[in-house]
This record gives sequence, C-alpha cells and structure tokens, in this order.
Amino acid sequence: MAEIIAGGAATAGAGTEVGETSLRPLVIDLDGTLLRTNILVECALAYLRREPLALLHILVWLFQGRARLKQELACRALVDPKLLPFNDELHAYIAAERARGRKVYVATAADARIARAVAACHGPFEDVLASDGVINLKGRHKAEALARLFPQGFAYAGDSRADIPVWSRADEIIAVGRPRFTAHAAGSLGAGLGKPSLVFPTPAMLPALLACARPHQWAKNLLVVAPAILGGVALDAGRMLDVALALAALCIVASATYILNDLWDVADDRRHWSKCRRPIASGRLPMAAAAGAVPAGLAAGFALGALVGPSTVAALMAYTTLTIAYSLALKRVPILDVVVLAGLFTIRLVLGAQAAAVAPSPWLLVFSMFLFGSLCFAKRYVEVERWKERGTGTTTSRGYETSDAPILLVLGAGTGVASIVTLVLYVIFDAFRHDLYTSAGWLWAFPLILFLWLARIWLVAGRGRLDDDPVAFALNDGPSLMLGGALVGAFVLAWSGVLA
Repeated sequence: MAEIIAGGAATAGAGTEVGETSLRPLVIDLDGTLLRTNILVECALAYLRREPLALLHILVWLFQGRARLKQELACRALVDPKLLPFNDELHAYIAAERARGRKVYVATAADARIARAVAACHGPFEDVLASDGVINLKGRHKAEALARLFPQGFAYAGDSRADIPVWSRADEIIAVGRPRFTAHAAGSLGAGLGKPSLVFPTPAMLPALLACARPHQWAKNLLVVAPAILGGVALDAGRMLDVALALAALCIVASATYILNDLWDVADDRRHWSKCRRPIASGRLPMAAAAGAVPAGLAAGFALGALVGPSTVAALMAYTTLTIAYSLALKRVPILDVVVLAGLFTIRLVLGAQAAAVAPSPWLLVFSMFLFGSLCFAKRYVEVERWKERGTGTTTSRGYETSDAPILLVLGAGTGVASIVTLVLYVIFDAFRHDLYTSAGWLWAFPLILFLWLARIWLVAGRGRLDDDPVAFALNDGPSLMLGGALVGAFVLAWSGVLA
C-alpha cells in the first residue's frame, strides 16, 4: 500500500489526496520504478547469452559513455518488453491518475529504442523521454530536461539517489523502492521543500535473496554424509567435523550457483509456468544484488572448504565448474544434461569421501549415477509433458522436443532398473564382506524399497502429478517419507545386528 507524506507528515492510505488540487503532468521512471528490473542489465545479460565472448564489446562501449553503451545494447540485445516484471501497485496508481484526466509521461535513462517498446506495453503514455546514445538522461540531465518541458511543474516517480535532482525540481515526489530509502527520500525532500510526497515501498531484499539461494535444495547435499556412514567412521568426531564443514561449504557454493543459474536463465524462466515466480524473474530480487551475491557466496564456500583440506577444495572446484558449464551451455544438450546432473550428485559423494578420508566405493558411485540419472530423466519427462499440454513443440531453454517424451520415459525407467541391479550386486559382492554390517541380511530390504520408491516416482510422473523436482517431491510426499524411514530402519538393523 502506498504511503502519503504531505509536508513531511506521513499517513497510510490510498493515494487520491495527493495532487488532487492539480493535474500537473505525472512523469514515471522505468528502471526500478514502473519496472522491477534494470533495462541496461537485462540487455547486457541478453547480449552475453547470445554472444558469450561479447564482454569486450561491452567494455569498449562503456568506455565511450553509458549512453553509447545503452544504445548499442538496445540495438543488439533481444529483450521481450512484455516479459519484464512491472510494479503492479504503481501501475494501478497510474491507471487511476489517467482516469482523473492526468497526462502521464515516461522519463528514463534507458535507451529510447527499448524504452518506447516497454512504454507501449504499459501505456498509453503521452510521450517517452530517454537516452539517445549521446546524452544519458539521468540525474541532472533528466531534471533539466523535465524542467524545460514542464515549466508549469510536474510530479515525478523514481527509485534511486540519482533521482534526487529530479525530485528537487518536481512539485510532487513519488518514491518507489526499499522502505528505508524511499521513506527517507520522500520524507526529507517533502518536508524540506514543502512538497507532497507518496511512497510505494517494495519488499525487503533479504527474503528474496534467501529464496533465490534455494535452501530447500540443501537436502540433496546430505549425500556428503553418506560415505562417512558407509565407511564406518560416523562415530569419529574429528572426521565428522570435517564432513560438517564440507557440507556447509557445499551448501553455500551450491546456493551461489543457483543464483547464477537464475540470472542466466531469467528470460526463459519468465516463460515458464512455475519458474516465472522465482525472485529474479519476478523482479523481487534486483539483478545487481544477485550478481554481487554470486562471487561472495563462492568465496565464502571455498574459504570454508579450505579449512578441511586441498582435496575438499578440489572437489568443490569440480562441482562449481561442472555446474557453471551446465548452467551456461550443457543444459541445452539433450541426454548429456541428465548425465551432468547425475554427475553433480555423484560429486557430492566424492566430496564426502574426501572430507571423511575414506575411499569412495565404486559401487556407490555407479549406483548414484544410475539412480539420479533416473530422477533427472523424470524431471525432463514432466517438463516435456507440460510443454506438450501447452501446445509447444519445443521447450524454451532445453534441447528437447515434446515428441521426446516416450524415449525419456524408457531411459528413465531403464536407469532406474540399473540402479536397483547395481544395489543387488553391491549386497551380494561387497556388503556381506564388509565389517560394518553385523547383520547384513537386512540389506536385502534395500532393493525392494528402492524399487517401490522409483515405481512411485514414475507412476506419479506418468499421471502428471510430479513436481518439477523429484527430490523436492519426495521430501513432501507421505509414501516416499515412509519408504525413506524404512530404508533407514533396515540400515540400522543391518549395522547394529538387532534381531540378528
């Protein structure tokens, strides 16, 4: 809800009182105001996605001035203005002001080419003032241009410190953004200059950043603990401390790569039925903040991993490199994308083995590749089926076609069966010879439980009821949790020898 600040005294409520005695032109900024994103960042990212080696071009254009940079990117980047997230509350306010007969303009530092395209999607506006390749219409330049165009006065809606010179020339101040800044800007300027002010606060950034980090996905990283348990060192406090540090390091690094993935895929996510609600795609998390969180998270994760040892850092490096390669390119290569995802799960096991100083079991690594390969095929199968329901022949960000659903079903079921066979062979040729198990016969429950769970996953997938992520589905599915409990129980009985 907007907050009215007239002469510095704030009252919460609707915005009809402000400007009611005057219909001076209403001027709206785009970046961070009408839009919950920054057009320059959007264009730069879109250009880099299309031409990954174009960073040198961007640096050259930036050296020639921000206005030139914006113009060049606007000419080359493919940004769909209809998909850019906008501020619903401000949009409703603009519509109400138009209904009162007020003329509404756009004044933005974005390049005129894309600014007019965006305005056409959220208009109609009387006119659009924007950067032209020579003058960067921001701060002082924007203030002077608006003062010349509207000598009788105007109201201005902006979101940043660069808008303070414009607000100082405006007759009404409309601030959009984070509560602390907008309240301070509108309150101090309004009180000091005797101008009515209106604030449209936006949600705090920290919850959006945490959501983008996907802490619910950290459950996958518990695989790091498996080698220590299977290696018989779970009661060694020193080794388990190293495992805990490696687990924490992996969670931080994984979150940083999730943020990077969401930045890179923002255009595709906005076309997706569920990913469009992600913090970056929806505009709840500014791209600049997300971009800054990526190196910070990677640095923190690797620093934590260094406390464990060089081998842990090497495993983290392998995970990070493969994840970035997947996010930037490999996810668009059919079948290989599933192999890479299964490999990332397996690297978690290698990381745990390195941290616990135990030899990774070849059986465990092969089993991991088959099991998680099956789950990843299930994820792709569900995505392809949903695109088919929407009448789309190909997915937007993958290399699959909707006609690939049958082969994905076959490959997923096949790798699932392979994981069960691998588990049976492990029980026969390794588990009964392992000193860890005093009653290894209980391990025969493992293949049966795994079969029941994989069968449920694929049954639910075939019925179209599986979430995009099978692991997330399992963590919220009653039968899956029961089977997981049975698996743990069987392991405890095999390990402890109870009822042997």
